[in-house]
Amino acid sequence: MQVHVSNDSAASVTAGALVVPVFAGEALDGVASEVDHVLGGAIADVLSSGEIAGKLNETSLVHAKDAPFKRVLVIGLGERAKLTPSVIAKYAGTAVRFLGKRGVDSIAIALPDSVDASLAGSFAAEGAIAATLDTTIYRSGAPEKPVVTKTVAIVCGNADRGALEAGVQRGAVLGEAVNAARRMALTPANDMTPTHLAGRAKELAADAGLEIDVLDEARMRELGMGSLLGVSSGSDQPATLSVMTYKGDASSRDTVALVGKGLTFDSGGISIKPAENMHEMKYDMSGGAGVIAAMWAIGKLKPRINVIGLVPSSENLPGPSAMKPGDILRAMNGKTIEVLNTDAEGRLILADALCYARKLGATKIVDAATLTGACVIALGHAASGAMSNDDAFVERFLKVVGDIGERYWPLPLYPDFDQQIKSDIADLKNTGGRPGGAETAGAFLKAFVEDTPWIHLDVAGTAYLDSESPFMAKGPTGTPVRAFVSIVEDLAKNGTPSNGVAKSTVAALA
Repeated sequence: MQVHVSNDSAASVTAGALVVPVFAGEALDGVASEVDHVLGGAIADVLSSGEIAGKLNETSLVHAKDAPFKRVLVIGLGERAKLTPSVIAKYAGTAVRFLGKRGVDSIAIALPDSVDASLAGSFAAEGAIAATLDTTIYRSGAPEKPVVTKTVAIVCGNADRGALEAGVQRGAVLGEAVNAARRMALTPANDMTPTHLAGRAKELAADAGLEIDVLDEARMRELGMGSLLGVSSGSDQPATLSVMTYKGDASSRDTVALVGKGLTFDSGGISIKPAENMHEMKYDMSGGAGVIAAMWAIGKLKPRINVIGLVPSSENLPGPSAMKPGDILRAMNGKTIEVLNTDAEGRLILADALCYARKLGATKIVDAATLTGACVIALGHAASGAMSNDDAFVERFLKVVGDIGERYWPLPLYPDFDQQIKSDIADLKNTGGRPGGAETAGAFLKAFVEDTPWIHLDVAGTAYLDSESPFMAKGPTGTPVRAFVSIVEDLAKNGTPSNGVAKSTVAALA
């Protein structure tokens, strides 16, 4: 789908449907009032009848007889005071899914008045593109109601056209990246082995002009990556470690590392999971997919910063050579790990990847993983957990991603959690038990980054959802692509301020 900017006024734009925003608890004004005049008061009638009240993502379709657009879709934005960028993304996404599933192939989306053109354009384009993906990629026939929209025009109105176009260009890249991560996550484990995931990394790296290096198991053994190799030992599919490199600032010695868990299927190993919902464990590579897609977007957007993306990938199966409870693994940095539960495997493959990121010169690290059920219990499906060894870095991150369409909530890494993962016979054990399960997993990872500023994102509850929304199909969400790209852009733009905390790059729109 193509997204572009239109110079036409909302009242004169030619399209299969025009999308108009309304606010809750307010009289019509701005673009909604302008279009309502063309329609002879039809939008006002919809609101006065109580059919919709302007609440977030409410919709009402009005047919236009003598206008250059055939239909008008009225969508609620909620209260004006609460208008933020992610609301615009949901607004555009709702429009595309509602109209695209009703056979409308060209849509014009009018933005509310007095918004930041660059932000609004970016989020509108991202939301529109993300809305096009459905989960039926393996059906032999066409979906029952596919999104058929081919073009979306963002109506310029009184906005700064240059800023709007720049925003739309960024948002289109980000929307495509989000969908790339979602497609990878949707792909079942028989078609998404570690080798296939590395192949996808190669394809996207080539398209974005990135360097790519895929470590095989022989190279991992040479580097001493016994933790990663221990997880893969139960599968006949070899492990991979994909390293994507973007060189955006030749004058800088700083390098940001993005690290993502790439477990292409997790049965739990010897500590096998219950059969119910085990099919969802194809999604256990969502963090890795997020790194691959975000690196592609970074290559396209070209921020002035150096970034490496690392994706350790394996299967976790109870094969004849599988690691067993009680086994001792040795990670790349020499630390020994007592395996108490083979289903606590994500932290094991991440451990070696974090060590390797440091070896490659990473000066800041952000990792993401569908790591613990404990984080889902703590935060549900509403937010991802964020843990760090650097208060200033995580505070900055939380400000930057405050309203990008992904929620993150800080979780502590108290010294108590370090004590919980101490082993009686090794340096560490791979689980500290049920209490503080998300935090003890974070404490385990912290042992492999040493003093490098680092943030761990537990996206177990947010990487995929069981329910459809008005603006996105159920299934993979694309989390954490938006967060990865946003923090990299912020570090490129603002560097590391002396007070440790930068102003958020995402502000209120109005």
